[in-house]
Amino acid sequence: MAKDYYGILGVSREATDDEIKRAYRKLARQYHPDVNPDPEAHNKFKEINAAYEVLSDDQKRQIVDLGGDPLAPGGGMPGGAGGAGPFVGFQDIMDAFFGTAAGGGSRGPRPRTRPGADAILRLELDLVETAFGVEAPITVDTAVLCTQCSGAGTAPGTHLATCEVCAGRGEVQSVQRTFLGQVVSSRPCQNCQGHGTVIPTPCPTCAGDGRIRTRRSLTVKIPAGVEDGMRIRLAQQGEVGPGGGTAGDLYVEIHERPHDVYSRKGDDLHCRVTLPMTAAALGTRMTIKTLDGEENIEVKPGTQPASTLRIRGKGVPHLRGQGRGELFVHLDVKTPTKLTADQERMLREFAKTRGEDVAELSKQGGFFSRMRDAFNGH
Repeated sequence: MAKDYYGILGVSREATDDEIKRAYRKLARQYHPDVNPDPEAHNKFKEINAAYEVLSDDQKRQIVDLGGDPLAPGGGMPGGAGGAGPFVGFQDIMDAFFGTAAGGGSRGPRPRTRPGADAILRLELDLVETAFGVEAPITVDTAVLCTQCSGAGTAPGTHLATCEVCAGRGEVQSVQRTFLGQVVSSRPCQNCQGHGTVIPTPCPTCAGDGRIRTRRSLTVKIPAGVEDGMRIRLAQQGEVGPGGGTAGDLYVEIHERPHDVYSRKGDDLHCRVTLPMTAAALGTRMTIKTLDGEENIEVKPGTQPASTLRIRGKGVPHLRGQGRGELFVHLDVKTPTKLTADQERMLREFAKTRGEDVAELSKQGGFFSRMRDAFNGH
């Protein structure tokens, strides 16, 4: 009689893959020999692992749903002990009739040479470097072509050999009994992993992989105007594929370091400058340092706190197209917190000349009273 794998994990026959995984993890933690010293826990733990192995595999679970046991000799199907091979699922039958694999692709030897994966590298740059561009040296740690075997994977003087098990077909066939009768099914050859060839003497440098890992130096050209988070693609500078396959791409991700003066928003730059109260009132000229060098700017008399000056064309160059962003200078007017007796006297005299006697503001008829009257409609 076939085992009740669903019952072992405590799930229904309609359980989803996630429900099966959660049930397995819960029971595995409960009965793991390192956690549960009970001698019976070891056998229970093995049972749980076997149940998860079956129910997490679509083909094996299909056998269970049809009343079989994929871990038993003959597939555990009725009549399986009568000399028939393991029960095969629906996909095996489809493969036998149509000669296709699970994904609909044709059978046959798998190529040893496969494309490589992409790689990504983080590169930190200063604001000046991202603004105007730079040729930056980088160090890359990736798989490269094995120079000793040139990707073949074989030791010098040796060659690939045809697999004796599958005779170079990359797959083996077996005749199995199903409810439709005898079916011829194909599976990738385990001896050559479906390649149809084996490596009798692997390359001692790459152990037959056709590639080795190494650290190399490159120079990447950063265009002017790149922003934080952008990626620059270097074609075929990534990982070389198995068997010396075409290398993937290398992506260099830009990370802009914070600047001690400027903040960046797109192609515009922003900075803050503190002005004395007298300079804002009287106007002044000052020199600031831009990305290009020093720049003289004029502060007009009567400039108010939180005013902003715009300097055209002194921001970051546009990445695509002509021109540059703007530079915005935000002005903070500083009011003195401590005054000498003479300074206070002169400031009060100045206020009187403007009709702004601060000593009278709190009295009836002063500034706040006039403002209150204005709100009350008087």
